[in-house]
Amino acid sequence: MNKPLLLSWIAAILATLGSLYFSEVQHFIPCTLCWYQRIFMYPLVIILGTAVYRNDKGIYKYALPLSIVGMLISGYHTLLQKVPYIQQFEMCTEGVPCSKDYINWLGFITIPLLAFIAFTIISVSLVILSRGKNEEETIRQR
Repeated sequence: MNKPLLLSWIAAILATLGSLYFSEVQHFIPCTLCWYQRIFMYPLVIILGTAVYRNDKGIYKYALPLSIVGMLISGYHTLLQKVPYIQQFEMCTEGVPCSKDYINWLGFITIPLLAFIAFTIISVSLVILSRGKNEEETIRQR
């Protein structure tokens, strides 16, 4: 069992279940940026789950771009909520404003920050996976 691959899959599962809990149980309406983050997170559950099952160490080539883009979106979203100056660049013009905090645990933990943490865990795990795969290929070539 490949630990970085398993960790990335578990992070994707927890993030997906968390977002579904907030929208379906707590009835928080997702803003536009939340939907974009979901677009990049939800497929990772299936892609990484399949990779765990098949022990596919080359999955980083496909999953890492999704994770990095999701990390950039959630990072921007977190800044939008926490840095007043950036709110002038808010993209959400209809529905729930992206700067709205549904949760604010300990004064700084918001839903986009939780997504950012999950995307970061996935990205770092996939980079570790890619380095291990590259080392294996180097050893085989010798």
